[in-house]
Amino acid sequence: MPEQRPIRILICEDQTLMREGLKTILELDNDAPPFEIIGEAGDGEEAVRLAGRLSPDIALMDIQMPKQNGVQATAAISATLPATRVIILTTFDNDDYVFEAIKAGAMGYLLKDTPANELAATIRRVHQGESFIQPKVATKLLMEFGRRGSAARGASSEEEELSQRELDVLKLLAQGASNRDIAGRLVLAEGTIKNHVSSILIKLHAANRTQAANMARERGLI
Repeated sequence: MPEQRPIRILICEDQTLMREGLKTILELDNDAPPFEIIGEAGDGEEAVRLAGRLSPDIALMDIQMPKQNGVQATAAISATLPATRVIILTTFDNDDYVFEAIKAGAMGYLLKDTPANELAATIRRVHQGESFIQPKVATKLLMEFGRRGSAARGASSEEEELSQRELDVLKLLAQGASNRDIAGRLVLAEGTIKNHVSSILIKLHAANRTQAANMARERGLI
């Protein structure tokens, strides 16, 4: 039997230990076709840049990353590299993250507590053209489709999609405040503010902080 071509994988994850762990797990997998890690990205912009240069078969994508989040990177990769299939691998099963990631073009959505053998099997299935979402995440996705359908019928506004805390962050963001400044004024951890900003960008479909601020003003959110 001829040797099967390896599945070429780009790992997109901002935590070094997580990247190294994923690389080790996949390289130790003995099933066929084998995996080949061809690149590692520590932020969303690097993920898009490396994908464009390396044309991986699979991009394993974290949601929360600096510069560009995983949803934005997924959308950019899916738009320019249709042969590259993106699998979201994250700690978040938040409704909005799931919905937006699939909408951006992700072919798979797994949580980081997924067993190694399930991760490997999913990569091979997605490489063959299948889509896969973990059952408990798929349930949330179906509920989100239902919620958004109801919201559309009720002509709900963008204000209803943002939590009060996200609106607080958005107001300060629109004033040009940094994450550190916002954290100090709202008495929250800077990492918490980072998560809120990422969620705001996803919900407003904004590419960056400036666009989010402009959209918020146009829609009367602030």
